[in-house]
Amino acid sequence: MQTASPHTHDIKLIKARWNSLKLYNGYRILIALMLLLSHSTLKNPALTPENSIDFFSAVASGYLLFSLFAAALTWLEKPNLETSLPIQIISDVVFIILLMYAEQSNPNGLGLLLVIAIAAASLISDGRLALFYAAIATIGILLGEFFNSILSTNPSQNYTIAAMLSISYFAIAWLAHSLAKRMQQSELLASQRGMDLQNLAHVNALIADKMEDGVLVVDQELIIQHHNLQAETLLNIDGFKGQKKNLTVILPDLAKLLREWFNNGKSTPEITAPNIIKINIASRELRVSFLPILEKDSQDDVQSESSHQGAVVFIEDWSDMQTQSHQVKLVALGRLTANIAHEIRNPLSSIGHANQLMQEEEDISPSNKRMLQIISDNVQRLDQIIKDVLELNRRDRTNQELIQLENFISDFYNQFCAVENISNIHFKLTIDNTETLVLFDRRHLNQILWNVCKNGWRHSNQTESSLQLNIYTTNKSQIVNIEVINDGKGIP
Repeated sequence: MQTASPHTHDIKLIKARWNSLKLYNGYRILIALMLLLSHSTLKNPALTPENSIDFFSAVASGYLLFSLFAAALTWLEKPNLETSLPIQIISDVVFIILLMYAEQSNPNGLGLLLVIAIAAASLISDGRLALFYAAIATIGILLGEFFNSILSTNPSQNYTIAAMLSISYFAIAWLAHSLAKRMQQSELLASQRGMDLQNLAHVNALIADKMEDGVLVVDQELIIQHHNLQAETLLNIDGFKGQKKNLTVILPDLAKLLREWFNNGKSTPEITAPNIIKINIASRELRVSFLPILEKDSQDDVQSESSHQGAVVFIEDWSDMQTQSHQVKLVALGRLTANIAHEIRNPLSSIGHANQLMQEEEDISPSNKRMLQIISDNVQRLDQIIKDVLELNRRDRTNQELIQLENFISDFYNQFCAVENISNIHFKLTIDNTETLVLFDRRHLNQILWNVCKNGWRHSNQTESSLQLNIYTTNKSQIVNIEVINDGKGIP
């Protein structure tokens, strides 16, 4: 997941504000130059006293020099923005008010330049100090009108226009403040939406790569726009390394099926169910399904024939699905077998119990006694088969514990010889070490050794030392070897 860094966002915002201030400095130089040239070429001594024209030219020249100096500092981004912007805007207010005082013919026309200065300052500062700039301009306008009425030989005392200009300054400042806030919110929302889209694309890519099914995304021209790693494995295609390949060139059989599906889809505008097809590709039996990428018509909000923008192809390994189905069947069969074994054990126990009661009778003929013994032997045999089936069903349940191997093997050896009626002459036990500890399931180890030793004895010559059980350690007592050896013919 990607998250927006506040530090990076602030750096971008400050850079954008510096660029805006550079643009405003260019505007200031242009205005100062135009004022200086216009009053130098269009001066009219009959309408304006000579000293006034000289004063206007001096102020305009100072304004031009200040604009050039401020532009140079702004280009160097010196000093910081929070200091440069207020100084420049207040200087604009002072120079423009002085120019208004020097221009006697139409001073209020120059006052409109303060509107642009206040609006620009408000936008560059993101709405901060907007009303402050408007207040400075209003105070300057009113003071200029006041001093003009005192010092001028022909005072006009036109405070109405000055008041209207002041109101316009505050109105522009407030509008610029609101616009700056809305711009900030829009920029933050756009940045968040962009980050959300990147995260969503990243999540979709992770999900597609982790899917067990292959995924291909193609457009109308059958150009592969996206695919996951499983699709490469199932279709036996190499990675494209960012290049978009045509499905017709890579997999012509699949491309033919997809194009036929596209053509059939034109006759039926609404295709919502996937079309599942079996196909053999790269010596694999695959099941592919197509889903269209649809766009809704903006006019009637329905899916039209031209709304097919491509398709998503899902690829499944049919052999894996059959294997999984077979495993599910085996699990179900194992449960059924266990249930049947439990059901058989109940009547079998009753038969064995009844057989024991009959064997306890005193007047039993030898033939009947033989028949009862056969019944008892077969009951035990069936009970052992049931035990084996139940143990096989519970093969995944282990309870590991530390086992002192030599003591365990000795007990197993004595028990096995007694139960299977094997003498120690025919079954030899050899133990190399007496301090070996292993981590194993005691019941499983006993069952494994019993089965192996029983099979070894059954298929041996059953003579002296025909069956051997050897326990020894190698590799500095890190590996324990348990050998069961017989003298039989072995497996062909």
